[in-house]
Amino acid sequence: MPSGRRPFLKTVRPHATSAMSLSHQAGHAACGIGWRHPHYGELLETLPDLDFVEVHSENFFGDGGAALAVLRQARGHYPVSLHGVGLALGSACGIDAWHLDQLARLVERIEPIRVSDHACFARGEVAGRELHAADLLPLAFNNAALAVMCANVQRVQDRLKRPLLVENLSAYLHFNSSDREETTFLRELVQRTGCGLLVDVNNIYVNALNERMAGGDADPVKSCLRWLDQIPRACVGELHLAGHCDNGDIVIDDHGSRVCADVWQVYRHAQQRFGGVPALVEWDTDIPPLAVLLEEAACARNATEAVAQVVNA
Repeated sequence: MPSGRRPFLKTVRPHATSAMSLSHQAGHAACGIGWRHPHYGELLETLPDLDFVEVHSENFFGDGGAALAVLRQARGHYPVSLHGVGLALGSACGIDAWHLDQLARLVERIEPIRVSDHACFARGEVAGRELHAADLLPLAFNNAALAVMCANVQRVQDRLKRPLLVENLSAYLHFNSSDREETTFLRELVQRTGCGLLVDVNNIYVNALNERMAGGDADPVKSCLRWLDQIPRACVGELHLAGHCDNGDIVIDDHGSRVCADVWQVYRHAQQRFGGVPALVEWDTDIPPLAVLLEEAACARNATEAVAQVVNA
């Protein structure tokens, strides 16, 4: 075992606690990285100073194999956050029973510090066949979509016996049937289900940039700050940071570059508002050396600690 980090031995049993009590550690800026396949070996060999690692839940479904063995090894050294991309919580046809079964078994095996997925839909019926779009598709923000989301989120929470964190989406279209803002929709979801929110700061910024191209607010940073100020402080359990790609006529949340200066500004505001929430750096395309992710995580930790010093001064 490398000597640079002590093994993480505490058993995390969060089922009887709230989503937020799992996330905030007083006086400590908890930061982690999205742990992807190219970095499996190096992370386990070097055990860098991270507060947690986060993985995509679906990559570890199944009863055994090398992937699950690697995750269990990591769980011996770090708390693990399970971040899903396939529950399709906003799908009117409901939650796929097999998917939920696999997630529940993974939660039992790993005892993650947090479990999350997205405010999106992906499942539906076409010509009598059930299909999954293999994407995170945006929702209409109205009563019908809210009722579907609430029912599905509650079903997942009941099965997992723990609160779920739901992430805001980077969306590239809007529905004419929406009758409220995204922040209102998310607040109502939290109130009805008791779930928490995973606030992706880069997603907010990407949406603001695309809104500006469509004739919206000329200042995307101010738009992001207003978005954050409409989210209740107590419901946010985690923040995500990532890079994006500006293609000229559209901005894509591709998780393929360092966090930009504007997103760091929005992140500092989020930490000031929500009070030292655990933060994660995601990188999913053009994955760089592990050292680059660790540098970004260190920047997140430094920014959180700087905000805390100002708030506590």
